[in-house]
Amino acid sequence: MPKKSDRSDWQWPLAKERSLKDFDPAAKPFSSGDKQADIAATEALALELDGLQNLFYADKRYKLLVILQGTDTSGKDGTLRGVFNRMSPLGVHTVAWRAPNEAERAHDYLWRIHQQVPGNGETMIFNRSHYEDVLVPPVNGWISPKQTEQRFVQINDFERMLTENGTVILKFMLHISFDEQRVRLQERIDDETKHWKFALGDIEARKQFKPYQKAYEALLNATSTAWAPWTIVPADSKVHRNLMIATLVRDALLGLKLRFPPGDPALKGLKIV
Repeated sequence: MPKKSDRSDWQWPLAKERSLKDFDPAAKPFSSGDKQADIAATEALALELDGLQNLFYADKRYKLLVILQGTDTSGKDGTLRGVFNRMSPLGVHTVAWRAPNEAERAHDYLWRIHQQVPGNGETMIFNRSHYEDVLVPPVNGWISPKQTEQRFVQINDFERMLTENGTVILKFMLHISFDEQRVRLQERIDDETKHWKFALGDIEARKQFKPYQKAYEALLNATSTAWAPWTIVPADSKVHRNLMIATLVRDALLGLKLRFPPGDPALKGLKIV
């Protein structure tokens, strides 16, 4: 089990400028040092999350929004499989966000997001998120720096509104290195079973790796808030990535002091015949 200092070291600080260079994507702060032990620990955590989700669904005092954000190949899909695959589908939902369609573009950029936030007792996992709207447009010059700053403020207000109405927001930025991204993209080319995960546009996006890192730094500095802080997850190791996220989600749920609602007094002594 990692020390508390390890956890806080990976939360993006509030009201303080930082750089992604301060965070080593190859680090393994939550690892025991034994890969097989880490895999077993993640499996155990996944089972624990299933039980906690059942309690969370029954409790219905909260809503949970998990945001997985990261560059191509950072492991958003892998996290879904490795961390959340054991959770009962009861009250658990996932959205994989893509470029907005025509109907979505006719509204403000948060319109489609708000429709997918969790209800009472529900866990919603975003594979990408509204943060794409302060990454792709600025990097490609589709919106101005002033518009980007406006969106940062709007996103903070949106997330504060959600938290004030019972939503717990866990935001994870999956941080991988340029070299590791190359390895994973090449694997998708070399393995025919992974061709579906590769698009030629991924090569163009890789050329923009540094601008995207700068865009990430800007959004992290602007949108890591007291009500919805960002956690940087060093993700060069897939095993460590899953272990870290599973641990932090488990701890967040335990911290809610979940409870089953009081039973109906009429059930006391009731016998089914």
